[in-house]
Amino acid sequence: MSEEGVPLKPLSRADIHKLETALIIATLLREDVLQKIRESTERLTWIDSLAVAAGAFARARAGMTAEQIAEDLGRSEATIRRHLTGKTEAAKLVEETYRRFASEGVKIELPALFKGPEEAESALKRISELESKLKDSEERLKVLEEKLSRARRLAEELVKELS
Repeated sequence: MSEEGVPLKPLSRADIHKLETALIIATLLREDVLQKIRESTERLTWIDSLAVAAGAFARARAGMTAEQIAEDLGRSEATIRRHLTGKTEAAKLVEETYRRFASEGVKIELPALFKGPEEAESALKRISELESKLKDSEERLKVLEEKLSRARRLAEELVKELS
Protein backbone atom coordinates (compact mmCIF):
# COMPACT_ATOMS: atom_id res chain seq x y z
CA MET A 1 0.00 0.00 0.00
CA SER A 2 1.44 3.35 -0.98
CA GLU A 3 0.69 6.45 1.06
CA GLU A 4 0.61 9.59 -1.03
CA GLY A 5 1.08 12.96 0.58
CA VAL A 6 3.05 11.82 3.63
CA PRO A 7 5.82 14.39 4.01
CA LEU A 8 9.21 13.33 5.34
CA LYS A 9 9.76 16.92 6.53
CA PRO A 10 6.41 18.00 7.97
CA LEU A 11 5.51 21.68 7.87
CA SER A 12 2.11 21.68 9.56
CA ARG A 13 0.25 19.85 12.32
CA ALA A 14 -1.59 17.83 9.66
CA ASP A 15 1.76 16.85 8.08
CA ILE A 16 3.12 15.82 11.49
CA HIS A 17 0.11 13.59 12.07
CA LYS A 18 0.43 12.03 8.60
CA LEU A 19 4.09 11.18 9.15
CA GLU A 20 3.48 10.01 12.73
CA THR A 21 0.63 7.72 11.61
CA ALA A 22 2.61 6.30 8.70
CA LEU A 23 5.60 5.62 10.97
CA ILE A 24 3.45 3.88 13.60
CA ILE A 25 1.59 1.70 11.12
CA ALA A 26 4.59 0.78 8.97
CA THR A 27 6.70 -0.03 12.03
CA LEU A 28 3.95 -2.07 13.69
CA LEU A 29 3.38 -4.11 10.53
CA ARG A 30 7.02 -5.15 10.19
CA GLU A 31 7.28 -8.90 10.66
CA ASP A 32 10.08 -8.57 13.27
CA VAL A 33 8.01 -6.07 15.27
CA LEU A 34 4.87 -8.22 15.06
CA GLN A 35 6.92 -11.13 16.41
CA LYS A 36 8.27 -9.02 19.28
CA ILE A 37 4.76 -7.90 20.16
CA ARG A 38 3.49 -11.51 20.06
CA GLU A 39 6.29 -12.61 22.41
CA SER A 40 6.12 -9.63 24.74
CA THR A 41 4.38 -9.92 28.09
CA GLU A 42 4.03 -6.14 28.10
CA ARG A 43 2.40 -5.64 24.68
CA LEU A 44 0.63 -2.39 25.54
CA THR A 45 3.76 -0.82 26.98
CA TRP A 46 5.68 -1.87 23.89
CA ILE A 47 3.08 -0.49 21.48
CA ASP A 48 2.82 2.73 23.51
CA SER A 49 6.59 3.14 23.32
CA LEU A 50 6.46 2.77 19.53
CA ALA A 51 3.69 5.37 19.33
CA VAL A 52 5.62 7.85 21.49
CA ALA A 53 8.81 7.25 19.48
CA ALA A 54 6.95 7.84 16.20
CA GLY A 55 5.30 10.97 17.58
CA ALA A 56 8.60 12.34 18.85
CA PHE A 57 10.36 11.51 15.59
CA ALA A 58 7.71 13.19 13.41
CA ARG A 59 7.67 16.30 15.58
CA ALA A 60 11.46 16.51 15.62
CA ARG A 61 11.44 16.38 11.79
CA ALA A 62 9.10 19.37 11.92
CA GLY A 63 11.69 21.28 13.96
CA MET A 64 10.08 21.05 17.39
CA THR A 65 12.36 20.97 20.45
CA ALA A 66 12.41 18.11 22.92
CA GLU A 67 10.63 20.34 25.42
CA GLN A 68 7.87 21.19 22.93
CA ILE A 69 7.50 17.54 21.95
CA ALA A 70 7.29 16.45 25.58
CA GLU A 71 4.56 18.99 26.23
CA ASP A 72 2.70 18.07 23.03
CA LEU A 73 2.80 14.31 23.77
CA GLY A 74 2.32 14.59 27.52
CA ARG A 75 5.56 12.76 28.31
CA SER A 76 8.66 13.70 30.23
CA GLU A 77 11.41 15.52 28.43
CA ALA A 78 13.82 12.74 29.47
CA THR A 79 11.62 10.13 27.76
CA ILE A 80 11.47 12.21 24.59
CA ARG A 81 15.25 12.70 24.61
CA ARG A 82 15.79 8.93 24.97
CA HIS A 83 13.62 8.36 21.89
CA LEU A 84 15.20 11.19 19.89
CA THR A 85 18.74 10.00 20.61
CA GLY A 86 17.87 6.42 19.61
CA LYS A 87 18.44 4.98 23.08
CA THR A 88 15.20 2.98 23.01
CA GLU A 89 14.46 -0.04 20.85
CA ALA A 90 11.22 1.60 19.72
CA ALA A 91 13.14 4.68 18.50
CA LYS A 92 15.60 2.52 16.56
CA LEU A 93 12.75 0.69 14.84
CA VAL A 94 10.91 3.93 13.98
CA GLU A 95 14.13 5.45 12.63
CA GLU A 96 14.70 2.36 10.44
CA THR A 97 11.18 2.79 9.08
CA TYR A 98 11.85 6.48 8.39
CA ARG A 99 15.10 5.65 6.56
CA ARG A 100 13.18 3.13 4.45
CA PHE A 101 10.60 5.82 3.66
CA ALA A 102 13.42 8.20 2.66
CA SER A 103 15.06 5.68 0.33
CA GLU A 104 12.02 3.82 -1.10
CA GLY A 105 9.18 6.28 -0.61
CA VAL A 106 6.38 5.96 1.91
CA LYS A 107 5.03 2.46 1.46
CA ILE A 108 3.14 0.52 4.06
CA GLU A 109 3.54 -3.19 3.46
CA LEU A 110 0.93 -5.55 4.78
CA PRO A 111 2.53 -8.67 6.25
CA ALA A 112 2.07 -11.92 4.35
CA LEU A 113 -0.50 -14.12 6.04
CA PHE A 114 1.12 -17.31 4.78
CA LYS A 115 4.73 -18.20 4.14
CA GLY A 116 4.00 -19.83 0.80
CA PRO A 117 1.40 -21.48 -1.42
CA GLU A 118 1.62 -24.75 0.52
CA GLU A 119 0.76 -23.03 3.79
CA ALA A 120 -2.13 -21.17 2.16
CA GLU A 121 -3.45 -24.41 0.63
CA SER A 122 -3.14 -26.15 4.00
CA ALA A 123 -5.04 -23.31 5.68
CA LEU A 124 -7.83 -23.50 3.07
CA LYS A 125 -8.06 -27.28 3.58
CA ARG A 126 -8.27 -26.80 7.35
CA ILE A 127 -10.98 -24.14 6.93
CA SER A 128 -12.95 -26.53 4.73
CA GLU A 129 -12.59 -29.30 7.35
CA LEU A 130 -13.73 -26.95 10.11
CA GLU A 131 -16.72 -25.78 8.05
CA SER A 132 -17.72 -29.42 7.53
CA LYS A 133 -17.37 -30.16 11.26
CA LEU A 134 -19.40 -27.07 12.08
CA LYS A 135 -22.19 -28.16 9.71
CA ASP A 136 -22.21 -31.66 11.29
CA SER A 137 -22.31 -30.14 14.77
CA GLU A 138 -25.18 -27.84 13.81
CA GLU A 139 -27.15 -30.83 12.47
CA ARG A 140 -26.49 -32.84 15.66
CA LEU A 141 -27.52 -29.84 17.74
CA LYS A 142 -30.79 -29.55 15.81
CA VAL A 143 -31.56 -33.25 16.44
CA LEU A 144 -30.73 -32.87 20.14
CA GLU A 145 -32.91 -29.76 20.43
CA GLU A 146 -35.83 -31.68 18.88
CA LYS A 147 -35.31 -34.57 21.34
CA LEU A 148 -35.12 -32.12 24.24
CA SER A 149 -38.34 -30.45 23.11
CA ARG A 150 -40.11 -33.84 22.97
CA ALA A 151 -38.74 -34.74 26.41
CA ARG A 152 -40.06 -31.45 27.83
CA ARG A 153 -43.51 -32.07 26.36
CA LEU A 154 -43.53 -35.58 27.85
CA ALA A 155 -42.41 -34.23 31.24
CA GLU A 156 -45.15 -31.58 31.15
CA GLU A 157 -47.75 -34.24 30.30
CA LEU A 158 -46.54 -36.44 33.15
CA VAL A 159 -46.73 -33.53 35.59
CA LYS A 160 -50.32 -32.81 34.48
CA GLU A 161 -51.29 -36.51 34.87
CA LEU A 162 -49.74 -36.69 38.35
CA SER A 163 -51.45 -33.49 39.54
